Amino acid sequence: MKEYRTISRVAGPLVFVKKTEPVAYADMVKVMLPDGSVKNGQVLDTSDEVVIVQVFEGTSGIDLNTRVKFLNQPIKLGVSEELLGRIFSGSGRPVDNGPEVVADKMLDITGAAINPYSRANPSDFIQTGISTIDAMNTLVRGQKLPIFSASGLPHNEIALQIARQARVVGKESSFAIVFAAMGITSEEARRFIDDFEQTGALERSVVFMNLASDPAVERLLTPQLALTAAEYLAFEKDMHVLVILTDMTTYCESLREIGSAREEIPGRRGYPGYMYTTLAGIYERAGMVKGKKGSITQLPILTMVGDDRTHPIPDLTGYITEGQIELSRDLHRRNVYPPINVLPSLSRLMNLGIGREKTREDHKQLSDQLYAFYAEGLDLRGLVAIVGEESLSERDRRLLKLAAEFDDKFVRQGRNEERSIGETLDIGWRLLSAIPEAELSRIHPDLRKKYYGKC
Repeated sequence: MKEYRTISRVAGPLVFVKKTEPVAYADMVKVMLPDGSVKNGQVLDTSDEVVIVQVFEGTSGIDLNTRVKFLNQPIKLGVSEELLGRIFSGSGRPVDNGPEVVADKMLDITGAAINPYSRANPSDFIQTGISTIDAMNTLVRGQKLPIFSASGLPHNEIALQIARQARVVGKESSFAIVFAAMGITSEEARRFIDDFEQTGALERSVVFMNLASDPAVERLLTPQLALTAAEYLAFEKDMHVLVILTDMTTYCESLREIGSAREEIPGRRGYPGYMYTTLAGIYERAGMVKGKKGSITQLPILTMVGDDRTHPIPDLTGYITEGQIELSRDLHRRNVYPPINVLPSLSRLMNLGIGREKTREDHKQLSDQLYAFYAEGLDLRGLVAIVGEESLSERDRRLLKLAAEFDDKFVRQGRNEERSIGETLDIGWRLLSAIPEAELSRIHPDLRKKYYGKC
């Protein structure tokens, strides 16, 4: 392979190389500095005049005497079952003081969205142990369900709790977690690693950590590596894999940074116009494939800039995924954990994964009744601020109390508290026992007779 010393300029993490042989998009590149050190890169753009290379380890030290070698192959990840229990950097290097992974095969990390014709319908309930998700916004195997958070909210703690507790109920099958963290601090990385090791969750997990101090361009690799590992475990080793990606906002910020370095014409709020396509390429790698026993379920986490749901990142994510779980700053201020606001949250595949022989026959109707009463109770809080509680009817006061009890007993739970779906639904019935049975208009009389006042 030829080596080139035709670097024309360096801009941020990008190197511009002139007069090269024909090279393909996303091919690997070796960048050899005058001091003998070697950096890795990837072809980001190519034309007859110049090739743009993004360098993963940063461009410090690169000058006109630096040599560039194109390897004529895409970036690949060595995969095997030895990935489980290991911790890697955002570019796929082991960082747990363990040996290199002995690979069964090398897989191109670019991957592809699952062909819609090949998709199987999701139908199995995944129990996270968190009541507001399991009962009100159920996660279904093969689904992509993002968590919309904001700065200062405990989305990482929720992600760790789900990683510890998630399981497919009633199925004798292997379950694995692929956890990818992007743009986190060293302190957060240490906390993640300690939690995985102390709880034993690491044994069934593959962890990728991209630190805030790492080059932004490496951040673009992290979800691709994580999903490649997940696809191998799911579709070749028949595992049910839950992929947790945190934080997609830092990933998109890296996209914007690279776009600026390439002097691209920006789209909404400075983000590149292809961000929708890029996000779809990540999210659509989740799902189930006909004829395959395994599955990939995605739980991407993003922080809404300025708590703004219309920001391009949550806005585009909402178009692609099958619902969202939204965290509430108001609940967090009141020290309610996990601060999940059930009203704007939604799981579009919930009905496919609940009911008799999956969760419980009363699940859907109980969830609908709790949602209706809670929404009405929150509206009454605003009314009380104007007219006072004394002006409310007896029914309104009951609903106002139920909303407070819902926050305190249903939403609130410990960071290490794992509730089964049965326990969660029983809590819901105990809340409804404060309401006259005749007012439970969304629950069938047979179910009221079986469960009302008996949980």
